[in-house]
Amino acid sequence: MYNYKIIEQVKKKQKPFTGFFRTIMIVFAVIVLLLGVTISQGFMLPGFLLVVLYFIYNTLSRREYEYTMEDGRLDIDVILGGKYRKNAHKLDLDAIEVVAPNWHDAVAKYRKNGGSIKLPKYDYTSYEEDTPFYTMIITENHTKIKLLLDLSDEMLQILKRKYPDKVYLS
Repeated sequence: MYNYKIIEQVKKKQKPFTGFFRTIMIVFAVIVLLLGVTISQGFMLPGFLLVVLYFIYNTLSRREYEYTMEDGRLDIDVILGGKYRKNAHKLDLDAIEVVAPNWHDAVAKYRKNGGSIKLPKYDYTSYEEDTPFYTMIITENHTKIKLLLDLSDEMLQILKRKYPDKVYLS
């Protein structure tokens, strides 16, 4: 066919109280560390543990996903805290069963409530209200899985051209 490489970055929307929890953890860590300096060194260990907890929470609460579609392959990477990258899936696009919007009849049997087929689900969407997400049913390592993705129009058009009977755009 032809060679292509498309990379899309999807930033996950943070939960409502994430910033509040970060602020509370910092305030408590500072208070406990000050208590450790002024009153008793016994407060130092809990203060340092709060600082470590803050950094772990900060890293795990900021997620981004990167989809790379290249020559019949789809790689999905999870980026934690803007620094740590982990490859979640390496998929062969020839194993696609269906790609459709989440409300489409083609994926109705795979829905959480009301679907007849239960599959392992992986959610790599941004949770933005104005961004439509698509359900991809594909086989990975001889296991059928369900992926929820925020696919760009460019990716959808290439998938539709390559797999016209498996991709539903509306």
